[in-house]
Amino acid sequence: MPRRISDSTVRRLSHYLRALEGFEEEGGATVSSEELASRGHTTAAQVRKDLSHFGSFGKRGLGYRIVELLERLRAILGVDRVWRVVLVGAGRIGSALFEYPDFRSRGYNCVAILDSDPEKIGVRWGTTEIRPPEDLETVVTELEIDLVILAVPASVAQEVADRAVRAGIKGILNFAPVQIKVPSSVPVEDVNLVMELEALSFHITRGEAGV
Repeated sequence: MPRRISDSTVRRLSHYLRALEGFEEEGGATVSSEELASRGHTTAAQVRKDLSHFGSFGKRGLGYRIVELLERLRAILGVDRVWRVVLVGAGRIGSALFEYPDFRSRGYNCVAILDSDPEKIGVRWGTTEIRPPEDLETVVTELEIDLVILAVPASVAQEVADRAVRAGIKGILNFAPVQIKVPSSVPVEDVNLVMELEALSFHITRGEAGV
């Protein structure tokens, strides 16, 4: 069984990837673990530990070849391929996500949009026509969807997730303010903006209290 990699490690890998892209744009050829750590807000030892989960990288005293490490990290994070995405929910969050430019540049291609609002069905966002939620299974099958983004009310999130799983999707990004239950074979990433703000205000409050 593959060793489980913690969510915090995966997030740091994303930071390293962005840092490496910055170093590459600046014309660098190699980078040290210390330099990566400084931009990833961690330590050199943590950088080396995180990378060691995936094999051998770099040479002691010489650092990492930026082009090679970029290629390896993109493969590890799965952003060296195109992911076909269906967005369920064409409200404010869904609209912001659809317009987010980094999705496409990272290989996340939103090829379908579903919404239950009769006034939105048939409307085009760019070249993509909004379809009714009843089309979910057809869309997943015919368009070979990999990932589902849920930007729907909590009351319907589980039902939509169940249908998407049965249709064969590989993963779910959940913006609905509720935890959904799916088979362990289908990864789910929850994005709860209120919880993120609560975590932020918690740390600020502790700092003000000198804790």
